Amino acid sequence: MTDFLSHTFALLLSVFISAAPVLGRSDVLVLTDADFDYLAAEHETMLVKFYAPWCGHCKKLAPEFETAASRLKGTVTLAKVDCTVNTEICGRFGVTGYPNLQIFRNGEYSSSYDGPRSADGIVSYMKKQAGPNSLPLHSERDLDSFINHFDASVVGFFSGSDSPQLAEFQKAASLMRNSFRFAHTTDLQIGSRHSVNSEAVVLFRPPRLSSKFEDSVVSHSVPLSITGLRRFIRDNIYGICPHLTKENKDQLKGRDLLTAYYDLDYEHNPKGSNYWRNRVMKVASQFSSRGLMFSVANRKDFLDELEEEFGLGASEGGDLPFVTIRTRGGHKYTMREEFTRDGKSLERFLEDYFAERLKRYIKSQPVPTTNKGPVKVVVADSFEEIVNERDKDVLIEFYAPWCGHCKKLEPKYVELAEQLSGNPNIVIAKMDATANDIPQGYDVQGFPTIYLAAAGNKEEPKRYEGVREVKDFIHFLNREATHRPVLKGDKEEL
Repeated sequence: MTDFLSHTFALLLSVFISAAPVLGRSDVLVLTDADFDYLAAEHETMLVKFYAPWCGHCKKLAPEFETAASRLKGTVTLAKVDCTVNTEICGRFGVTGYPNLQIFRNGEYSSSYDGPRSADGIVSYMKKQAGPNSLPLHSERDLDSFINHFDASVVGFFSGSDSPQLAEFQKAASLMRNSFRFAHTTDLQIGSRHSVNSEAVVLFRPPRLSSKFEDSVVSHSVPLSITGLRRFIRDNIYGICPHLTKENKDQLKGRDLLTAYYDLDYEHNPKGSNYWRNRVMKVASQFSSRGLMFSVANRKDFLDELEEEFGLGASEGGDLPFVTIRTRGGHKYTMREEFTRDGKSLERFLEDYFAERLKRYIKSQPVPTTNKGPVKVVVADSFEEIVNERDKDVLIEFYAPWCGHCKKLEPKYVELAEQLSGNPNIVIAKMDATANDIPQGYDVQGFPTIYLAAAGNKEEPKRYEGVREVKDFIHFLNREATHRPVLKGDKEEL
């Protein structure tokens, strides 16, 4: 009887174990100290997530990572290592914080992953990591298949496998594969339909962005260098009016950039998506030499940013594009006139922009009707008047209403202001940095952040890095302010 029960239990256990992967199905490979090296070596390209089960950021990333693993199955393997258990392997690869994402090739560390943490972003980024740095093309069909892609394609055409230019191209591809797609061929005939009759590198813009306003194919003749090829791609990859996405926004927003936001969907409605883009491009072609870049974006992808940065609610804007300009210096402008189908309203907006007739858009709380407290309340619309008043030293705190450190500082900051209330040329001020645009020159990454805008030197505000006690603030002002502080009740300067 005992043998029968043991056999039955073992049978049930085996069934449960075999069913477990189905019940908890996951396409993320689990790696441990014991099997990391030989399992990782079996995969050409692998993205490994080093994590801790208690880590909040890890928990947030987990469903995105799982979704990306399913979508990348058969192309790139996604794996995970629990560093609370597998300390040897996590220590070997220098994991000190979580989650830590690293790329491996055939079991060897290749690079850290610095792409987006969303499923779409991981998929897009890792697809570019799969396979060789540059894909070999052997026929016109291979070429057509490669360039018929959502993203731009960079293809090198060379006279033979021993071409020194091919070697240089492959070096460049290995350095830039994170950002761009590369392929090459050693048969010049494959490029004949694209007017290739000698060694060259050709950039093919995405077919979905084809337009009569610009060439879809741009050539770079050899000899080439890594620096020269990088510059060629950078100058031509986006064309007159690229599609701004969450994945490329950081690259594009380093420039003076106009963006038209509307219901854009190249996957399900490419023709409709290009309807407004073509109208933007028609106008852009008239202004493209004046240092402003143009782009189009799906409004739904940037709703939070539009609301936060430009005050546009989800229900505003209607079906017409909402147009903004953001300069590399952080200045923002919005087109208030309705976007007309003939593009004339956009032309007028740009003419006013280049003539410096536009009023900057500034996110600001209302200017207080009364401001008689010891600590002066500053908003974006009153910053120039209060903080940049030429003859006054202004100590300003950038805070967040929810910040515990700011709340702890508040009574001391008020005491400081009261102690200095007899100084007409010294102002103690504060601004809610979550509800107002922060001016250029003030780097606010955490709260509270405190700066002194000294009288006569408003262009170079000095950050306060000291202890947040009243006496320490006074010592700082004694040292850095233009006007020496006099404490309440004192008759002499300190």
